[in-house]
Amino acid sequence: MDNSQTPEAAQDPRDHVALSPHPWVAGLSDIGRRHRRNEDSIALAASSEVGGRAVLVVCDGVSTSTESELASQAASVAAMERLSEPMPRHDIPVETWLETAAHAFAEAAEAGSAAAAATAEEDDPTPPSCTMAAAVVEDNLIVGGNVGDSRVYWIPASGPERAVQLGQDDSMANELMRRGVPRENAENAPNAHAITRWLGRNAPKDVTPRLAHLPVEEPGWLIVCSDGLWNYCSAPADLWDLVQRVRSARGESPAELVEGLVEFANASGGADNISVVLAALTPAEG
Repeated sequence: MDNSQTPEAAQDPRDHVALSPHPWVAGLSDIGRRHRRNEDSIALAASSEVGGRAVLVVCDGVSTSTESELASQAASVAAMERLSEPMPRHDIPVETWLETAAHAFAEAAEAGSAAAAATAEEDDPTPPSCTMAAAVVEDNLIVGGNVGDSRVYWIPASGPERAVQLGQDDSMANELMRRGVPRENAENAPNAHAITRWLGRNAPKDVTPRLAHLPVEEPGWLIVCSDGLWNYCSAPADLWDLVQRVRSARGESPAELVEGLVEFANASGGADNISVVLAALTPAEG
C-alpha cells in the first residue's frame, strides 16, 4: 500500500483536517460549532488503484478525559499503521483471511490503546482516552468494527434497504437497543452516549473490536465516522438518504462527499467534533 496519510502530530489548531491520499478515498475532521478544540483524529491509507486496498480509521477523544485529542491522535496513527501491514487474500480461503484480519484488528486496538496510554501524565486521574472505529477493504471484502461508539457503515448504491452498520456500539444506548428499546428512544435516553469501552491507560482489559464483514458486490461507499455525524443520521437507511442528497448537491467524489456530510452535521447543530472517512468502492473484476 502507498501514500498513507495522517495529520501532523504537531498540527495546532486541528480545527479542519482533510486527507485524500488518492481520489477514491477521502477524510475530513472538523471542530464543529460548539467545542473549543477538535478531539477527533482520522487516518487513511490506500493503494492507488480504485477499489484496491484501503484502511480507514476514526478516533474520537473522550471529552471527560484530560487532553483527549492526544489520545485520539496517537491511537489513530498506531491503529492505521498496524492495519496497513499486508494481509493478502490471494489463494487464501475467506475464513482463514478473516481470522487473520480479526487478529490484526485486535492488535491494532491494543496498539492504539497503548499509544493513547503513553500520552498520559503519570498522576493524571482522568488520563487521555478515545474511541476507535476502523475498516479495511481488500479484494472485494470489507471488515470493519469499533471500540466505543464511533461507527463503520456500508452504503450501497442500490438502495437504503441494504445499508448496514458494521460492528456494534459499546454504549448504554446499544445496551438498551439489545433489550428491545427502539433506536430513536434508546439514543435519546439519559446517559445514552455513555460508552462502555474505550482506549487508553484506564481502558477496560478487553479492547477487542466488535467486527463484521461483508463482500463488495455492488458499487457503494464505505464510511467510518464519529458520533458528531451519526448523531444526526444514526440509522443506516437515514445515512443512505443523506449520502444521496449530498451527491446531488455537492458532487460524486469522496472529497466532495465528506465535505457535504460535515457541512450537514454543522448545519444540524454541530454539537460535537465531526469526523468522516470515506472510500468509494466498486467490485473489482476477478
